[in-house]
Amino acid sequence: MGLSYERRRVFLLAGVLICGAAASLAQTETTPGSSTPGQAIPGTSGVSPFAGSVPAKLVPGIMPLSLRDAIDRGLKQNLGLLLSNADIRSARGQRWEQLSALLPHVTAAPYVAESKVNIDELGFAGLASGLGKIFGIPPKGGLPPSVGPFSYFDARANATQSLFDWKSINAARAANQSLKSAGYTFKDARDLVVLAVGYVYLQAIADEARIETAEAQVKTAQAVYDQATDQVNAGTSPDIDGLRAKVEFQTRQQQLIQAKNNFAIQKLTVARVIGLAPGQEFEFTDKSPYQPIEDITVDEAVKRAYASRSDYQAAVNEVRAAEFTRKAAMGGYLPSLSLDADYGLGGSHPSTATPVADVRGTLTIPIFQGGSVHGDVLQADARLEQSRERLDNLRGQIDSDVRAALLNLQSSAEQVNVARSNIDLAEQTLVQSRDRFSAGVTDTVEVVQSQELVASAHEQYISSLYNYNYAKISLVRALGIAEEGVKEYFRGK
Repeated sequence: MGLSYERRRVFLLAGVLICGAAASLAQTETTPGSSTPGQAIPGTSGVSPFAGSVPAKLVPGIMPLSLRDAIDRGLKQNLGLLLSNADIRSARGQRWEQLSALLPHVTAAPYVAESKVNIDELGFAGLASGLGKIFGIPPKGGLPPSVGPFSYFDARANATQSLFDWKSINAARAANQSLKSAGYTFKDARDLVVLAVGYVYLQAIADEARIETAEAQVKTAQAVYDQATDQVNAGTSPDIDGLRAKVEFQTRQQQLIQAKNNFAIQKLTVARVIGLAPGQEFEFTDKSPYQPIEDITVDEAVKRAYASRSDYQAAVNEVRAAEFTRKAAMGGYLPSLSLDADYGLGGSHPSTATPVADVRGTLTIPIFQGGSVHGDVLQADARLEQSRERLDNLRGQIDSDVRAALLNLQSSAEQVNVARSNIDLAEQTLVQSRDRFSAGVTDTVEVVQSQELVASAHEQYISSLYNYNYAKISLVRALGIAEEGVKEYFRGK
């Protein structure tokens, strides 16, 4: 029946590529760092067709790109989704192959032939003398060396129809279920595209926010360095204060350079996933606002996931396909009945042809087939058992996905609130440290430490905000409503 559900699912999940820190870590780390280009999306590994796309045409100028726009483009251009759509057509073709065994087959093969037969070639060279001896008739010259020419003409249509074949009937039913499974797998692929696009888009705007934070930290570090240099020149501070401030200033410059590079690479990743033309200039219009969502209980979420998850529905249909495949294998033990009929014209020449017809019913009774049917049954049993086990495993996985998404959502929401507070406290600490340094109460050690606290607080806020927004995408994916959920939970800006 073509690619099994499990193979299609592995194909889809083999690695919805994309850069950024692995979400399994990003969701659990207390102080996650900036994205590392080249890492894979959470829960996946390796190279996946979801990493690529079919590029669209180049748009002049700088294209504004919102999260909704990016998802819409991904649903049109992403390579993984296009290949999944091709799988549906392949499954539809396989269904017709199985269905053809139950449908009439009509053929027509008219022919005209003219023949001349060599008697010696047929072994009749001594026929005349032999007959003469038997009947006492002397041969008179014997038979001619060849007979003919004589002609044949036949033009008729032949129709073959299976009246009952339990094996073919159930094979067609299995193919129909496989087609439904492929359709659900395609819907699941759309959810994966939403997850992938949302992941890279959120990573990109997080990297963009890190650039803004790094630029602010560079300005602050330069101001402290300038202040320390003035005090060193005035003789009110030792040279080490100026050196320490300069090291901090240059460190912030390095972080800004790295942040810009990470953002540029992440933009390339976004472009590849959603199918932008090579060299397309674009800018992100959505940021990372904190938008709380309505509370939902675990039981409600799990129930909704079982009803909505396309991969679960695909697995259910794959079990049904396996059940019909087993029935088809058992059908190899049963008799089959077919009808063969033809009608047309026949004779020695088209001008002398007369109507001819033939009708034949055939009952085929399998007696001994060398164990082939037994082998088919064993394979069908194994496939049915595997499909049921995969379905049971997926039920557990869906429950785990939903619970993990809800836990990550709650945890990241709390982290956002704490990170906000930390930014205020760290900035107040930095102001007081700079005032103390200006007053000569302390040295640049305290100021540098305060700068580190501010930088850490901003990074924690960006990471926690990214984690929260990604947790929302993970939740709608776990619920099987990715496309609708993005519209509901991400209003843009």
